[in-house]
Amino acid sequence: MNNYSILWADDEIDLLKPHIMFLRSRGYDVTTANNGHDVIDLLQQQQFDLIILDENMPGLTGLETLSRLKQISPLTPVIMITKSEEENIMNQAIGNKIADYLIKPVNPNQILIALKRLLHSDRLISEQTTRDYRQEFNLISQDINSASTIDDWYALYTKLITRELELAEADTNMDEMLQMQKNEANAEFGKWVRRNYQSWLDEDSTGPELSPTLFKRRVFPLLNAGEKVFFILIDNFRLDQWLTIRPLLADTFTFDEQLYTTILPTATQYARNAIFSGLMPRQIEKMFPELWVDDDSEEGKNLNESPLIQTLLERFRRKDSFSYNKINDSAGCERLLRDFNQLLTHDLNVVVLNFIDMLSHARTESKMIRELASTNAAYRSLTESWFRHSPVLELFRRIAASGAKIILTTDHGTIRVDNPIKVVGDKNTNTNLRYKLGKNLSYNNRQVFEIKRPEAFGLPTPNVSTAYIFALGRDFFAYPNNYNYYVQYYTGTFQHGGISMEEMLVPIITLTAK
Repeated sequence: MNNYSILWADDEIDLLKPHIMFLRSRGYDVTTANNGHDVIDLLQQQQFDLIILDENMPGLTGLETLSRLKQISPLTPVIMITKSEEENIMNQAIGNKIADYLIKPVNPNQILIALKRLLHSDRLISEQTTRDYRQEFNLISQDINSASTIDDWYALYTKLITRELELAEADTNMDEMLQMQKNEANAEFGKWVRRNYQSWLDEDSTGPELSPTLFKRRVFPLLNAGEKVFFILIDNFRLDQWLTIRPLLADTFTFDEQLYTTILPTATQYARNAIFSGLMPRQIEKMFPELWVDDDSEEGKNLNESPLIQTLLERFRRKDSFSYNKINDSAGCERLLRDFNQLLTHDLNVVVLNFIDMLSHARTESKMIRELASTNAAYRSLTESWFRHSPVLELFRRIAASGAKIILTTDHGTIRVDNPIKVVGDKNTNTNLRYKLGKNLSYNNRQVFEIKRPEAFGLPTPNVSTAYIFALGRDFFAYPNNYNYYVQYYTGTFQHGGISMEEMLVPIITLTAK
């Protein structure tokens, strides 16, 4: 234990000698004072790790002393001890940001517990979190090897992400071990998807909930029950990011938290259009060719989302009124808030929030953003900061006040890539780093998931000989031409389109106002 220095001020300090001896026996350096003026003098001479302050002292009261010592040492935690249970005194003390509040008589163990919480909690949490993860390491490895259903993978991925957040918060230096397990899990997940993906697309499949089924399974039942529904889709939104912003909504909503599985490619054009149309991409292309845009087209690939929602409602003979809004910046969200009462005239309001997708692209292109989001933890932190300080949080609160239900989800996640895989394609090959489609692709088929009959996988075939390939784990595709520059530029960036738990296993949450 470090020899933490404690300043204890009490006008009856002589009566507290047994307490002080107890703390010294536990390795604390305890300095005493019997009035507020001595406290101020001592603080001007030396630093203390923590201050224990009696509220009822002659001369300067505890609250007056607290106000002065905060000016000298604003970051030093203070435990206020008082005989009084008056709420006003408690409020003043807490308002001055004390670290703890104890009422006399106190025993030595009460003081010790407070000291451990305030001075040792980071170390104790780090040690306990490390022990817990080490004990669970073998169990997670067993889960990786035995996962055989989508529910197994949902549970495993949730466990890994929960551990990742705990380890990051506790600063345990266990990141490499956890990343090793995530890589191992993604390797097995990739094999599992390659074996099973096609079977999920059968009409009578008992496989996972997929992108085209979300409105039918999630939205329509709520509308049938007479609920007003906001379907909010945050592009590039992962489970860890949801868990990071969840505390900001916990005082307003209760949550029904689940995961669903995105279709391939895990790219906006395919996965999001599948959600809004209730169809696989090949079906969209065949049934609504005017609403489908090929990868090599110069047109915007997501300009037809509102018409696709309309086709979905019409196919199911639904008369629900709906609005569609795509929000790219704070100004757009503020406009939506100004028109909020108009939204409430609709049964269904679909809102697409593009910030995280824009962040991931900016991180690739901007050195400054890359520095700010250099790790998954930093990426989560930027997400939390955006959500906390943008008008989006107010939008959620306004929806809660209206009594409407929210379905919060995404079209796909994203993964930080670091392993280049060489691929050769002609000039018409698409530019995405996690999946490729084209006529003359050259690659090592052991390193990718290849689809040579796209129609069997619900995918469009721009040409008769079109094939699709998907990157696995943390791989990304790089062309041999200017290979070193290409690899250096994209290593460590966040990409989507391929096969990984981060991209395919994504959150879908129903939020109900408290």
